[in-house]
Amino acid sequence: MLRFGTLVAVAVTLARPIAAEPVTVRHLEGLVHGFLTLRDLEGKLVADGDLVQTAKGRRVTTSLTFRFKDGSVHEETAVWSEDRLFRLISDHLVQKGPTFPHNIDLTIDAASGNARVSYADGDGKTKTESEHFKSSPDLANGLVLTMLKNVAAEAPLKSFSYVSAAPKPTLVRLDISTVGREKFVTGDLARTAFHYVLKVDIGGLKGVLAPLVGKQPPDIHVWILDDKAPAFVKAELPLYFGGPVWRIELASPKW
Repeated sequence: MLRFGTLVAVAVTLARPIAAEPVTVRHLEGLVHGFLTLRDLEGKLVADGDLVQTAKGRRVTTSLTFRFKDGSVHEETAVWSEDRLFRLISDHLVQKGPTFPHNIDLTIDAASGNARVSYADGDGKTKTESEHFKSSPDLANGLVLTMLKNVAAEAPLKSFSYVSAAPKPTLVRLDISTVGREKFVTGDLARTAFHYVLKVDIGGLKGVLAPLVGKQPPDIHVWILDDKAPAFVKAELPLYFGGPVWRIELASPKW
């Protein structure tokens, strides 16, 4: 679920290589249509969302869309394979509308290691930035939530690779830590979720200075159902660099 992938667009600079930690497929993905809400941390509704996933053989396509009240749209489509290991094939992220400081269109070709982003500058002119990076088997754009459903909660991986866009595409690392198990309820039934924290590792001198100058992106929090059939419960993250932290949760139909 969680480019997911989208999970976050951050402007950072990487000054060292990233060690790849591919994720083994423990649970095959399939057909999904989930209803989501995007709220601020006080509970106010910000946007309505859909997660649509289809599978053909070992190839899976996931599309995450949020529609905002002001007409803005966040849409990310990831294509990936689940043949023993999860492997991103391509990712396409579009953010447009007044909610976002910049309209962006990011395309990632994971096999070739090419990323391209088009964005509108302060004068409304369209600019394009491209970057080539070494193809990494743990690239998590559009796959963060799926990967977290497949790691061992007691011994999770140390990090994921991630391509950010703000506006230049940059390969960064998401360091993973765990808070532990937390209780929640559905109706009157008590359940347990495992709480993960993902920290954006800027690296280099900028990484050292970022907290001092207010540039360090906030941590990403993800809760995954602790069960033999793990599932996404909620996430808290910014959708763009410098943006507020919003909460993604499952929505219940109302009649």
